[in-house]
Amino acid sequence: MASAKQIEELRQILEIRKVQIQSNIEDSKNNIAQLQNMDCKDDLDFAESSSDSFTSEIIAVQQSNELKEIQSAIKSIEDKSYGTCEMCDESIALGRLKAKPFAKYCTTCREIYEEENK
Repeated sequence: MASAKQIEELRQILEIRKVQIQSNIEDSKNNIAQLQNMDCKDDLDFAESSSDSFTSEIIAVQQSNELKEIQSAIKSIEDKSYGTCEMCDESIALGRLKAKPFAKYCTTCREIYEEENK
């Protein structure tokens, strides 16, 4: 179980990452808009623009998902349920939380979850 000081440190990490992701998502939206408005001179320009736009959209979606998980983790800190596995209700190891501060599952349950969702 993480101490109050450790949880506060993890909260700060989550808050910093949240701001970074929000900025990245905004940049991605602007980049996608620019790519969509780009004047393509030939098929190669169009293909490159389409590929770049598709890649930016995939990254934005992944970052949006991570942002939701971070917001959920911050909420769980506020309601004092942070660091508890959503599957087995056991404490998530501090090392796991340091590696992934928005982890919802302990290592064992994460493996079960991943196996079931292949």
